[in-house]
Amino acid sequence: MGADDGAARPKRADAQRNERTLLDAAAAVFVRSGVEAPVRDIAAQAGVGTGTIYRHFPTRSDLIIAVYRHQIEACAEAGPVLLESCATPYAALRRWINLFVDFLVTKHGLAKVLRSDEDGFEALHAYFLDRLLPVCAELLAAAARSGEIRADLEAIELMRGVGNLCIGAEDDPRYDARRLVDVLIAGLRAAS
Repeated sequence: MGADDGAARPKRADAQRNERTLLDAAAAVFVRSGVEAPVRDIAAQAGVGTGTIYRHFPTRSDLIIAVYRHQIEACAEAGPVLLESCATPYAALRRWINLFVDFLVTKHGLAKVLRSDEDGFEALHAYFLDRLLPVCAELLAAAARSGEIRADLEAIELMRGVGNLCIGAEDDPRYDARRLVDVLIAGLRAAS
């Protein structure tokens, strides 16, 4: 391998870090303002110019799909970290569900963007399930083993329940999905 190969690695790492910064900024803006938020708002959040965003993501759908995948990975990676760092498995589950709620707010806008690409949407949905169902299942199992929550709930049921509660947030600014999800999560507590 030539000298150029070694020089390219740090640039790729920087590019990856820059892309993560852009995706984190876009996710925050999408949660706050929806997927139709102006690119200049995302650029301001990331501390870059709009040209930088367009270099990484030439179209809005490229950006939205990248944010979707980025958030799936962030949720998947957060589960084990939260189980290690939180005081109890139930606390880890609650914190993970909050991340999941933020992700779902962005996800609903994705469906509108991908309406014309059913195969692409189905592939992303399968990726979503493959990555997040096992994480949710592990969090539920850990909380059930600790005796903090009831043991008769499947991960898919919880994820669908949370997802259904998040749908109303799209059209009504008075609707507080996080509050309703908190009620749902509190209801998982094991009977004394």
